Amino acid sequence: ELQRNPHLIVDGVSRFDIMQGEIGDCWMLAALGSLTLQKHFLENVLPKDQGFQDNYAGIFHFRFWQCGDWVDVVIDDRLPFLNGRYLSVHPRTSNEFWPSLLEKAYAKLRGSYQNLHGGYLSDALVDLTGGVQMQLPLKDPPPDLEEILKAANSSRCLMGCSTSGQLRRNLELRNGIVQGHAYTVTGAAKICYRSGWKHIIRIWNPWGHGEWKGPWSDDSPQWDYVDPQCREALLRNKDDGEFWMSCESFKEQFSWLYVCNSTP
Repeated sequence: ELQRNPHLIVDGVSRFDIMQGEIGDCWMLAALGSLTLQKHFLENVLPKDQGFQDNYAGIFHFRFWQCGDWVDVVIDDRLPFLNGRYLSVHPRTSNEFWPSLLEKAYAKLRGSYQNLHGGYLSDALVDLTGGVQMQLPLKDPPPDLEEILKAANSSRCLMGCSTSGQLRRNLELRNGIVQGHAYTVTGAAKICYRSGWKHIIRIWNPWGHGEWKGPWSDDSPQWDYVDPQCREALLRNKDDGEFWMSCESFKEQFSWLYVCNSTP
């Protein structure tokens, strides 16, 4: 009814397929964004044997980790709409539905969409992987935070971070960072900058837009002092919610870093 030519997945699964709807489940979508980077985890949650084409019967299933077991959650393909707009995650490509259907299955697991409105990124990371998560406070960070980020990135851990919600949830500051909001950490790099080295971190906003405007953001002058080849490899100058920032800015702007791996 919504789309003549629907697909579960179009051209593979990517974090850029996700755009948060009216439901306040950035905590779950930030974990999902990280999951798309780790295909070995993703296959557990999103079984391959389904779609809108072969033997389609309006039914889908997804798997989540609960109390030491993978639980199969079966749903139909009806999505909540209000005044002609998606209430749930809406597809960036109009006919790709894996994010909205996976969100619906998670809502069913949790009891309702209402129960997704506000939650903990750390819980979602475990529900999507069956892994072990740890939380690092960024107001009093470990001295080797840069090395932890680099090691976690290279050992294919899932990572997310969150801002403090003490002022007001979903309040967007002038610098582009949203208060009381969860983000995905999608990369960490140590690059040659001017005559030394710089640790920078790549972060993605589950809204699918809205980016940091400070140093190392898409248009910032810092990139002019980076080797063009390195800049070309790292920088994706689009309003897609993803941006780089320095480790110093990261510690100033965010409250918590979450790291999740299959083993401790």
